[in-house]
Amino acid sequence: MDVRTTLETLLAVSVVAFLAPILIPLVPGPRIPQVVLLLVGGMVIGPQVLGVADPDSVQLLADVGLGFLFLLAGYEVDQRLLRLDPGRRAALSWFVTVALALAAVWVLYTLGVVRAFVAVAIALTTTALGTLLPILREHQLLRGRLGQHLLAAGAVGELLPIVAVALFLGANNRFVALASLGAVLAVAVGLTLLGRRFPGRLRTILQEGQHETTQVTVRGTVLLLTLLLAVAEEFHLDAVLGAFLAGMVLRRWTGHGLPALESKLDALGYGFFIPLFFVYSGMSLDLREVISSPLRVFLFAALMLLVHVVPVLLIYRRELATRERWQMAFVVSTALPLVVAIAEIGRRNGTMLPENAAALVGAGVLTVLVFPAIAVALRRSVPDEPHAVPGTKDAPDRAQPS
Repeated sequence: MDVRTTLETLLAVSVVAFLAPILIPLVPGPRIPQVVLLLVGGMVIGPQVLGVADPDSVQLLADVGLGFLFLLAGYEVDQRLLRLDPGRRAALSWFVTVALALAAVWVLYTLGVVRAFVAVAIALTTTALGTLLPILREHQLLRGRLGQHLLAAGAVGELLPIVAVALFLGANNRFVALASLGAVLAVAVGLTLLGRRFPGRLRTILQEGQHETTQVTVRGTVLLLTLLLAVAEEFHLDAVLGAFLAGMVLRRWTGHGLPALESKLDALGYGFFIPLFFVYSGMSLDLREVISSPLRVFLFAALMLLVHVVPVLLIYRRELATRERWQMAFVVSTALPLVVAIAEIGRRNGTMLPENAAALVGAGVLTVLVFPAIAVALRRSVPDEPHAVPGTKDAPDRAQPS
């Protein structure tokens, strides 16, 4: 690929990434998540519409963006919440969701609609709560008991599908995937123990260097991420789970001693690499498949809602009011960023048909446009029923996104 094509593509991608957040307030109606405009912008500049950008020329940078997406997802997980009742309920709900998704997609598999039903089933179980946090905070849906359960469900809806991707999609065989998982966990434990025994002088250097031109903490994070990607490519291991666990380790490792790291990683990841990945995904998306198969898009969107509604209504029946359970069902059924990543992984390794990858992304776009608006509307229109578990105080409206 020649340098000129790469530069032209980077210029087009940069224009889309710059315009997306500016255009969001100008679009009438409910607030649209930025990822939707990034995907649409990628379609527009890609080879199927204007043809001013070539996705192959920026694939390497897009892979780094995919790694940053999962690294920051792991960094934002509030691990304490997962050990409490909201975390246990979220995990139980997710496993029921998996069973329902596998059953539903198996039917589609027997009908010849899908080829590798596991990849599609995993995509149906994901949750994109981080994408919706601004909307949920704006409408005060993160307060109290409902907010705690939403945050826990969002964390589980990102963590466990990523583990499933690592085991079933990321490696050439199951043994290699399990070895990759074990190796990543060993590295995570080792880094955590090492962080607790950091010499005082070295920790001082890290704390001072994070504000200077050395930016040592950011460089160390980028080194860790690129090392994971390089090792994964060399030994055919899984980088997705590694990046997610690396984010969780970084959060536990740095603690409150490096407060500036999170904002700098956000600036680096969300400022460039992650938008580039979503624009790249839009460029690679088969737009003709989406347009020619609208029923497939609506089918996947309906399944995303169905497999989440049943466990939420059952598992939280003594914990949340009816209105709150329906709100939670629509919120946790919203799934776009991870769906884009899973569709891209499935498309690359051949475990997902191109038409299903395109339809899943289209369904994900539909969920972020419709489901949050319904959840907000339910807050205003449906009266509460008495809680089965009374007397719970509201928690503060301040929690880590998942």
